[in-house]
Amino acid sequence: MPSHDARIIRGAAIPTACAGIAAMAISTAVVGVKGLYGALFAVLLVIAFFSVGQAAVDRLSRGNPQLLMPVAMSVYMGQILLVGIVLAVFKGTTAFDTKVFGLTVLGCTLVWTVAVVRIGMKAKIFYVETDSSSGKGKSAERQP
Repeated sequence: MPSHDARIIRGAAIPTACAGIAAMAISTAVVGVKGLYGALFAVLLVIAFFSVGQAAVDRLSRGNPQLLMPVAMSVYMGQILLVGIVLAVFKGTTAFDTKVFGLTVLGCTLVWTVAVVRIGMKAKIFYVETDSSSGKGKSAERQP
C-alpha cells in the first residue's frame, strides 16, 4: 500500500477512534454496559469497513487509474449495503443497545468521512507522473 493510502487510513482511523471513545463513555454513563457494548461494536464496525474499503479501492484501481471513480463508488455502495445488512441482522438483539449502536455508527461514519476529505484536501499527491528516463515529460524536439 502506498504511503499516502496508509496515511489516509491512519489519519481517519485516529479521529474515528477518539469519537468512538467519547461515544462509549457517554453511552456507558447514560445507558450502562449495553450502551458500551453497542458503541464498541459500532466503532469497530466503522473502522474495519472503511479501512478495508480504502485498501480495496487502492488495490483495485492501482493498475488502471481511470477506474478509480467507478471502483470507489462500487466499494462505497458495497460498504453501505453491508452496514445496512448488519443493522438488519442485529435489529432485535438484546446483547447491546441498538439505538446507541445506530447513533454511534452514524457519528463515526461522519467523522471518518470528514477526516478523509480533510486529509485529501491537505495532501500533496501528484496526479501526473512523468517518466524522466524516457524523456516523456520533456518537450518534443522536431525531427527533420
